[in-house]
Amino acid sequence: MKRLVKFGCLAGAFCLLFCACESKPEAEVNRSDFVLGTVCSISITSGGTEKILDEAFGRLREIENRMSANKEGTEIAAINEASGKKPVTVTPDTFYVISKALEYAQKTNGAFDPTVEPLVKLWNIGSEDAKVPPLSKIKSALALIDYKKVQMDPDKLTVYLPVPGMRLDLGAIAKGYAADEIEKIMVANKVKSAIIDLGGNVFVYGKKKDGTPWRVGIQNPYSDRGEYIGLVTGGQMTVVTSGVYERYFIENGKRYHHILDTKTGFPVDNGLISVSIVTESSIDADALSTSVFALGLDKGMKLVESLKDVYAIFIDSNNKVYLSPGTNKIFTLTDNKFSLSDYK
Repeated sequence: MKRLVKFGCLAGAFCLLFCACESKPEAEVNRSDFVLGTVCSISITSGGTEKILDEAFGRLREIENRMSANKEGTEIAAINEASGKKPVTVTPDTFYVISKALEYAQKTNGAFDPTVEPLVKLWNIGSEDAKVPPLSKIKSALALIDYKKVQMDPDKLTVYLPVPGMRLDLGAIAKGYAADEIEKIMVANKVKSAIIDLGGNVFVYGKKKDGTPWRVGIQNPYSDRGEYIGLVTGGQMTVVTSGVYERYFIENGKRYHHILDTKTGFPVDNGLISVSIVTESSIDADALSTSVFALGLDKGMKLVESLKDVYAIFIDSNNKVYLSPGTNKIFTLTDNKFSLSDYK
């Protein structure tokens, strides 16, 4: 048996290519570090200092130390360890992110579900131990997944998983929250422009010094990092992509990616290979990219259409690109191996 594990450049880092496309400003400061399970990079292109970067990366580590499901001593770890035993008191930001995750679980009827962790741990995609689990274990893990059972007390700021073995995973939403928090730091410090890239969750902030629009490249899902199929052009925005190329492994000639179907217990298989969300809020873009991918083209498109100022770029396995209403005004396809198709 041959098995290949693909990490997608350090757990999915840099899924998007951002194009600053301007001469380097005098005040530009940059930093990259491994945090939130990926390589995070912040470039303050105008009006920045190293002290602001210290504050930004300090905030990223604070979020990781509260919300990671893969580290001991975090609030999420405490909630998971207390499943079936007792509620756990958390900080307001953790409570907020869990609440937002449950909101998207409700919007998608569980296609997006933060209680998916038992299934995530079972498949272990993104590690050298990734493998197809036995069907009996998949069935057992599925029985523990149900966002409706999560008990939240907003007065006491407690979270309770009432069934032993239930576990939370905020991996599909926490980086989006983190990007929004970095934006707040930029505002508070009167930064003029910055590029925030948290492992492919891209947030372009402020206005470029030369006055030209920001350009964010949408990763070619078949190529190495840095090759893109088209460009999103505009002002301040966040662009987040979910796709089958980020983390996967190959077993017995079949490819298994990391976005898991909460109904079947296997990786989502609906003909999509990539979904990119463009909007103002990164926590929403992060949750939506996974939600829309899991829902598929038809249901995903309907969800996007129901939301204000949210744009989506779908790529399917036939190299067809579908755009949600209005997205054609901000997205330009540049790779002739792909073709724009009308959604009906």
